[in-house]
Order: sequence, then structure tokens, then C-alpha cells
Amino acid sequence: MNDAERMTKLEERYAHLQRHIAEQDKAMLELSEEIVKLRKEFVLLRAQGSSGTAETRDAGEERPPHY
Repeated sequence: MNDAERMTKLEERYAHLQRHIAEQDKAMLELSEEIVKLRKEFVLLRAQGSSGTAETRDAGEERPPHY
């Protein structure tokens, strides 16, 4: 293998790695945005759950229909 072939192979590998890194960066950004979205939804659900505890407690103290 001469220097020109070797250089060509290295350039091909480098281009492949650059594309791979760009794809990984895109995937990481999408995952980060998804995490932010899920955290917001979690906070809303937690707030709804804490405000609904009185309702759940009242429903739990009621007698079932078969009594």
C-alpha cells in the first residue's frame, strides 16, 4: 500500500467518523429535548396527584356498593 492509498483510506475513515459524530449529536439533542418535555409533564402530573389526594382519600373512605 503506497502513501496515496493509505491517505485515501484515512480520509474515508475520517469522513465516516465525522458523519457518525454528527448523527450522534443529533440523537443526543433529540433525547435532551425529550427529557425536558418529560420532566415538564412529570411536574404537572405530580402537581395534579398532590392536589387530588383529598379526592382519593374521600373515595377510599366510602363504603363499597355491596354493603
